[in-house]
Amino acid sequence: MKFDTIVIAVGYNMQKSGFFSVEERIEIIKMSVKGIIGVEVLSYSGLTVDFCKTVGAEFIVRGLRTTTDFELERVIAQANSKMFPAITTVFIPSGGEYSFITSTVVRDVLVNGGDITPFMAEGVNLKDVKKV
Repeated sequence: MKFDTIVIAVGYNMQKSGFFSVEERIEIIKMSVKGIIGVEVLSYSGLTVDFCKTVGAEFIVRGLRTTTDFELERVIAQANSKMFPAITTVFIPSGGEYSFITSTVVRDVLVNGGDITPFMAEGVNLKDVKKV
């Protein structure tokens, strides 16, 4: 599968209060994809399928770390397909060296003064984003 453009969509969920704001998350993602041609980083609120329609997306690509991720993502993919049959969800399993990395682990290491470098993409410096 080849994509001409990849849109990294950062969803805003009013029911969650994340450690990083949507704007900070966008900044972090932009740092990690700097220099990669054909990648856009956008935010949205509401249904993912509505955002997909807006940007003309035909695929949703989701990463999977564990079988638990798969079970949740499969349910979401089926609901998305029911609401917007033209969308296809593609699952990509992570490599074993990344499967343990979660936002909870990284946040805990960060707020307790640990080195998060091994968990971050090259080029990402959270000190440029948020003081912790």
